[in-house]
Amino acid sequence: RTASRGRAKQSRTFCRPDSYPITGRGFLAPAIINQANIKLTEQEHQLLRLGPRFIFDDPKTAARRRTTELATLKRKIETRFFEKKVSPGRPVEQFIAELDILLQNLHNIPITKKQIHFNRTQKNKSFDNLSSIIQSSQSQTIIRPKRKKKNYGRIVKRLKYKIHLANTILRKTDKSKVFHLGKIDHYQKKSEEYMDNTKAYQCLGAIDPLPDLIQRTNTYLLDLRLAKWITQKQYEQLSVKPNEVELAHLYYLPKAHKPGTPLRPIISGLKHPTIKISKFLDDLLRPLFDQMALNTTITSGFDLVKQLQQWSRNNFRQDTLFCTIDVTDLYTMVPQIEGVLSLRKMLDQLKLKQVGKLKVETIIRLSRFVIKNNYFSYNG
Repeated sequence: RTASRGRAKQSRTFCRPDSYPITGRGFLAPAIINQANIKLTEQEHQLLRLGPRFIFDDPKTAARRRTTELATLKRKIETRFFEKKVSPGRPVEQFIAELDILLQNLHNIPITKKQIHFNRTQKNKSFDNLSSIIQSSQSQTIIRPKRKKKNYGRIVKRLKYKIHLANTILRKTDKSKVFHLGKIDHYQKKSEEYMDNTKAYQCLGAIDPLPDLIQRTNTYLLDLRLAKWITQKQYEQLSVKPNEVELAHLYYLPKAHKPGTPLRPIISGLKHPTIKISKFLDDLLRPLFDQMALNTTITSGFDLVKQLQQWSRNNFRQDTLFCTIDVTDLYTMVPQIEGVLSLRKMLDQLKLKQVGKLKVETIIRLSRFVIKNNYFSYNG
């Protein structure tokens, strides 16, 4: 038999300003990191505590977006049917109509008084008391008082105005994924330092490279098609439609877990003119690279422990030291020319003449075009 000696430990929580909770068993990640020192109301504070994933129900916004997004979804589904040379027919329209009704019901549920029904059943009673048992076990209804619904739309508008007035940027953090409030001056200073240190960026000022980039991309693809480096289907797949593209944009995520809160640069190019070529090449080359790097890649913590156990059987000694290496500014540390040459070296090592019915020389040309046409916008 075992017995617990001593008092049970109680977990205490102390709340500091801007929600830096500390528990009796260690530190927890803060719910909000307010380095801009903005004064928040209780409602604003509670809203930010819900985190970046929280989406409040706004029937007006949902109704406004529902029509356009359903039309976009219908067009994409029909496109997939046409690619297979099959007529979408009525089932697609019926699916969109049913989805429309479902979304309307989700956002237009009337607020009613919640009723809770519960039965109280008495046990171990004799048969003579059956009538009293039935009477006492009748369903009872409790009506809870109606709570005032929070007007998140108004809170968000007020918070946006306050953030704009205080020259502040609201971002989610790089690791902990909580909201971070920082001054615009801090972001601008860190951004300038980052670009000066890397020497990898050239400012174009007010020049908009998008129209010329669209034309050059389509012209380059057409030249490859006429030279029979790519097929007609590949040309149609990779060509750019001017009304569907926009420049990539640069933004930063604060690394609040590091001293001085450095910034992590993120370039979002989901609609960039060369994104189709980039994804096309990634689908071709990613499986090849993953196979080559299979023995030198660690996919998870479990995989790390497993490989260390196997390695330590013959290599582990008392003077063995383990270290980790972090490459600073990895993205900009890869030169363009050397990056393309490394790709060619990998394909030569695999002794491949073509990948997915695409010649190696075509892959090299497309890769070079993507790397040399990496434009983005940044509003400071």
